[in-house]
Amino acid sequence: MPKNPIKVGDILPAFTLLDQNNTPVSTTDFTGQPLVIFFYPKDHTPGCTAQACDFRNYESAFQAVGAQVIGINEASVDSHKGFADKYNLMYPILSDPGHKVRKSFGAPGLLFNTVANRITYVTDENHRVVYIFKSLLRATDHVEESLAYLKSLVK
Repeated sequence: MPKNPIKVGDILPAFTLLDQNNTPVSTTDFTGQPLVIFFYPKDHTPGCTAQACDFRNYESAFQAVGAQVIGINEASVDSHKGFADKYNLMYPILSDPGHKVRKSFGAPGLLFNTVANRITYVTDENHRVVYIFKSLLRATDHVEESLAYLKSLVK
């Protein structure tokens, strides 16, 4: 059962998951750095591919504001490897078997909570949530919304 949803002002729960290269990635690896963590439903689907590629296309803009992009869903490391290789995704795509991390965020699911919904969390350098954007259908807006918010913090 998901816990109470994380909201703006909350500190993200620390976690470690395997990325597309089977390497453990932890939120503590990015101490002192803002995070943009996006949960998405499924590798290789039109909306999710558009979203992941949009994050890829703007990766240097996120780096310019000091932020690390991380994608997460329940797919296997092998699935993420194929997805990342096919679309040249260089940021971590993390495997969350059983949705343990998504559920620790209290992030909503679809299909009786068996599939991740599309939701993005933006944190400050202390990993305190400063912005949340949720939209299943506006997949590429997650990038625009997150980047605009981060840029507003830098000014």
